Formats: sequence, C-alpha cells, structure tokens
Amino acid sequence: MGIRRQLILLPLLLLLVGLGQPWWPAPVVLALRWLLGDTACFVLLGLAVLAWPWISSWMPHWLSLGAAALTFILLPSQPPPGLRWLHKDLAFFIKIIHVGLSIRKRLSLQPPDTFVDSFERRARAQPDKVALVCTGPKPCSITYGELDARACQAAWVLKDKLGGPASLETRVSTALLILPSKATTALSLFLGLAKLGCPVAWINPHGRGMPLVHSVLSSGAQVLVVDTDLRESLEDVLPKLQAGNIRCFYLGHTSPTPGVEALGAALDAARSDPVPADLRARTGRRSPALFIYTSGTTGLPKAAILTQERVLQMCKMLAFLDATADDVIYTVLPLYHTMGLVVGVLGCLELGATCVLAPKFSASRFWDDCREHGVTVIQYVGEVLRYLCSAPQRPEDQTHTVRLAMGNGLREEVWETFQQRFGPIKIWEFYGATEGNMGLVNYAGRRGAIGKMSCLLRMLCPFELVQFDTEMADPLRDKQGLCIPVGPGEAGLLLTQVLGHQPYMGYRGSREQSQRKLVSNVRRPGDLYYNTGDVMAMDREGFFYFRDRLGDTFRWKGENVSTREVEGVLSLVDFLQEVNVYGVSVPGCEGKVGMAAVKLAPGQTFDGQKLYQHVSAWLPLYATPHFIRVQDSLEVTSTFKLVKSQLVREGFDVGVIADPLFILDNQARTFQSLTADTYRAVCEGARKL
Repeated sequence: MGIRRQLILLPLLLLLVGLGQPWWPAPVVLALRWLLGDTACFVLLGLAVLAWPWISSWMPHWLSLGAAALTFILLPSQPPPGLRWLHKDLAFFIKIIHVGLSIRKRLSLQPPDTFVDSFERRARAQPDKVALVCTGPKPCSITYGELDARACQAAWVLKDKLGGPASLETRVSTALLILPSKATTALSLFLGLAKLGCPVAWINPHGRGMPLVHSVLSSGAQVLVVDTDLRESLEDVLPKLQAGNIRCFYLGHTSPTPGVEALGAALDAARSDPVPADLRARTGRRSPALFIYTSGTTGLPKAAILTQERVLQMCKMLAFLDATADDVIYTVLPLYHTMGLVVGVLGCLELGATCVLAPKFSASRFWDDCREHGVTVIQYVGEVLRYLCSAPQRPEDQTHTVRLAMGNGLREEVWETFQQRFGPIKIWEFYGATEGNMGLVNYAGRRGAIGKMSCLLRMLCPFELVQFDTEMADPLRDKQGLCIPVGPGEAGLLLTQVLGHQPYMGYRGSREQSQRKLVSNVRRPGDLYYNTGDVMAMDREGFFYFRDRLGDTFRWKGENVSTREVEGVLSLVDFLQEVNVYGVSVPGCEGKVGMAAVKLAPGQTFDGQKLYQHVSAWLPLYATPHFIRVQDSLEVTSTFKLVKSQLVREGFDVGVIADPLFILDNQARTFQSLTADTYRAVCEGARKL
C-alpha cells in the first residue's frame, strides 16, 4: 500500500482520542501481527469469533475495532527494517544531545571552558598519572603534571616571543613543523599556545619547497617553529617565508641558520607558573583552535578550520565510543592529522587516559607495543588493520589486552579477518571529514558499514544522497534545477546541510576555496549543503556504505592526495611537457595508488632516474606516482580539462595499454619499464607497492 493510504490512520486515531474512545487496539493488532505473523493472527481472530458471546462485553467500541482492522489492512505485514535498531537509535540520539548541550554550556562560560581547561583540571587532579608514552628508538613518558608544567613554560616563552598582551589580543597564529620523534615537545608547545588562546597550524613535516611555503603562508601564521632535524627543508624556503614576515624558530638549543632563533634554552629556563585563563577570555566557540591541512581538488594543501567547538566534539569521541580514563590508547597516526592529534591525543587528555604514541606504523612492532604498554584501545585507518592481518601469523596473536578498535576505512572482509585472528575486539567504525559539518558512527556494529542513520538523527543532521556526474564530479539536477535523490542501496553523492547548529567553517584564507565545497538548491530553492565529494549508499535500515571518492583526489596509504598538487610538481621536470595524474586500483590494496600519464617535450626522452630524484625531493612517498604512462597526446574535454576516466579504467594493465609504461623502483632509485612479469607480480601481491 502507498504511504498516502497509510496516513489515513493518523487522523482516525486522533478522532478516536477526541471522541474518548480507546486507541490501543490498533497498535496492539499491529504488534501481534509483526510478532506472530498472519497465520497466528488469523487463528486468534477465529478463536475470538467463537468466544464472542463471552468476551463481547469486554470489547472496545466498534470505532476502535474498525481502526484496528484498517491498521491490519493498510500497514505492511512486516515491520520496517530499521525498527529492530530502535533502542540503539534512541540511545545514540540521546547521547548526542547530551554531549552537544554539555559542550555548548562549557563554551558559553566566561572565560570559555575549552579543551585546554579540561586538560588543566586533569593535571591538577592526577598529576602523577602518565599522560603520554612515546615508543621508538628513544622511548619516553610524561605525566599529566609534567606535561602541564612544560606547556606553561612554553606559554610564557611564546607569550614574550609573540609580542606580549597586545599581540595576543589578535590571537596570533603559530605553525609547527616537527617530526614525530619530538612529539612530547611539540604537544607542550601546542598546549602552551592553547593556554594563550592562539590557534595552531600543524604542517606535514614531509612537505618541501612550494607546498611547504604555501602551507605556512595560507595558515596566516606569524611564527613558525621548526624541528632542527628539518633544517634543510626550512633553509630551502626561508627567504620566501621571511619575505612574508614569518618569524622562524628552531626547536633546539642552537641555531645553525642565520635569522632563525633557537627556543631550547628559553624553554628550559622558563617558569612553570599557571597561565591565567583570562589570557584566552576572548576565545569563543567558533574561534579557530587548529588548522589541519587537507588535500582536495583545488591543488595545494588547504588549511581546514577546526573551531573550539569542533575540537571539543572530536575530543569527546573516545568517551562517546565507550573508552574510559582507565584505558590505554595506542595510535600510530601522525599529529598533523585530525585522527592522531584531536581524536587520539586530545581525546585522551580530555578523558584522563594514557596515550601511547608510535612515531610510525610497524606491523611487526604493533602488538609488541600493545603488550608492553598494556594497551586496551587502538586507533586505525583501514590500511592499518589490513597490514596487521597481512603480517605473518604468530602464536601470541591473541595474547593482548586490546578490547576496542576505533577508526575509519575498514573493509568488511578485513573486519571479519581481524576479529577471527586477533580475538573479539569491538570495532567502532566512523566517518567524517576534517572540514565537514557532519559525521557518522556505526554504533550498531554492522560489518562493512561506515555509519548508521535514523530518522531522529536525520532531523538533527539533515543530509542528501544524490545522483552525480562522474566526469564533472557534480550533482545531477532535474528540470526544476534541484538535485535528484537516489533510492535505498543506490550509490549517491553525500551532501550535508549547512545549518546554525551544523555550520561549515571551510578553509583559512581564500573564501573562494571554501565556497567551492558548497551546493545550493539541493532539495528546495535557497538551501545550502556541503559537498563531501564522497559517494555512498544507504540501505533501508539506515546503514551507510562507502563506495568511492569523486573529483581529483584519491586516497593512498591513509592520505588524501591532490592530483593537481602532484601534477604541479611533475610539470617542473624539463623533459615532460604535459602531465595528467590520477589514482588507479591495485588488487589487494586499499585505496588507489598514484599514476601519471605524461607527454614528453619535443626532442626529449624519458629519464627514469631524473624523475625519481625529482619526486623524491618534492613529494612525500604516499603522493609519489608509482606508475608512469607515456602518451603522444593527452585527451582534454571541450572545456580544456584533462580526461581521466578512461585512464583510470585502463589502469596499468600491460595487456590493454600499448603506450610505454614505467613503475617506481625504490631499490634501484629509478622508474623502470613495466613488464608483463612485473605487472603479474604486482597484481598477485608478490611485489609490494
């Protein structure tokens, strides 16, 4: 029956209430039918007819019985698929409302109660509890009290370096360029700046050259603190930074670079007196707290704005997903990532738990670290758990104390394999974008789903899944100019509505970059939505499944890679005239690996060694193309955009492509010809990328 006929029941039930007649027979009949089925219901009806002379005096008014009969006829014989999750939907919705109201209350205080205030309370309440444990070649640990003292020292030093109270009125932005080996020092600097109310930009320490200059300048930072081990990266771009009036400091005791001051001695000698909260009194819930860089379809990295409110929301994720202060959380994710810094480290400090930081992911060391430090909760991106499952089996695989795993990007088959091999670890899968305005959580625990939605959540966080143009990466529209929704189970582009309680803050700097991510007139004229760029499907029970990512961005090794950024780097090579970068799938690998179709400059030949040296100097490993395809010409559209779809479909298949193909060879430090044997080895997993 159609939904319109089913809606007849609503006014009928309201009429019964108005007439003072009982309305309960209708839901009782519906419940009995859903629980017992039609056959059992008809048996009960037959028994009721036979027993009518004895029960007629107890039966409700005929109007109530009529409403019950209509309910039986008009409503479906089976309950809606999502009804089985009603108790979890309600519990999750109540939890979200409670957390949201508590955050709003904290940030409405004067001065506002930010994430750094809760850290200070933890430090006073449990100064001797271990806050951070750093593994690696130089392991160390630091307590809450020690971390707070170092943060206070950093705050007093940076307050002087930033120019005193007058400069703090404008909340001077500071950028940090620090390697994972200096994690505790970097975090003390970050927390010290937070005590002053100053936003911080965390920059990928693997960036070099123009991308590094762009990252610093686009953050609006007036100060850059650099790890001394990154001296070469800094000196390459120092003149450009100084031309932009950026003051640079080394995080060390000496400076080998003229014009760059060392902070180490000042930090050691600084007092550790508490920093008055009044210094951050001008901070509001929508004030920037962090700038996290994200690669998109517009080329160079963009500084996504994380407000004080957004940071607190993300800090609550660990507690939201059943972690407690007694847990030990292990993360291998870098601090310049939202997951590593905000959800991981700041989440632990908010919770009062201990965070174990690994400088980099190692499948062979992962479980040894967990056993050594008594880890109970692990963070992941999809690749992490897949790498663990691919490592050689060991007798002690299930000898550990890990009870929870939380992260995103986990495929269904890896989920199942991981739990079978390493034990019944509860997995919390969730989805969100750093610059986005909505997240999803798979709170029902269905394998393969990235999140769960209910009608209650949809009222709170409206969204749409719409049809899209794969080539243009834009939503398709109907004759009225509105977007076209997809049906249950169909792949659609996820758009999330921009509302007062669900704002979109965009990127620091150019307003045009932020506006590109917005779509208007989606369901009605004048509405406004954020375009996630992610293609998903939602089934009838409200579970979301990730399908693909639109645009020029692909994901490899847990990182989003901008094709335009890579194209800009490759275009600097003298023997390349045109470059088209895209991501291609590799059997058995998560995400897509970089590949470039290139056109050689007239009279030039392909030089694999020279190209290898160039990309090694300018690109991080995850963004480096692994395959090169040399073409006579690169196809463009009528609007002079490079065509990628056909290239993506053909991939690096030597049996399909007649053009010369090359593969990255890190051992030989060159790009070598891709042969049929090498192609077969990559596809079979014998040759790792």
